[in-house]
Amino acid sequence: MSDIEQARQALLKRILEGAGRSSVSERRAAFDNLDLATPLDALIHKIAMHAHRITDEDINVAKSAGFSENKIFEIAVCAAVGEASRQHDTARAALEAAAGKD
Repeated sequence: MSDIEQARQALLKRILEGAGRSSVSERRAAFDNLDLATPLDALIHKIAMHAHRITDEDINVAKSAGFSENKIFEIAVCAAVGEASRQHDTARAALEAAAGKD
């Protein structure tokens, strides 16, 4: 395993399984962009699909629903890293297929 892949795996283990304000299942759901309670579901979907459109209001909606800033941050990080991981995996698979390594 390359150094980069080891670092990636360490990051995933830390954000998904490490200590935090959010449960492991909540972090995994955010990472996978699935099955979180409202309004976190809308927030993680927006992070994954349209991160450039996140506003203070999106965060305020989650805060108004009783979620702490720490929990919102953890969920947001998991959602962003999850989407980045899916894009990375798709790109690698396309490159490997183009190089005939599939």
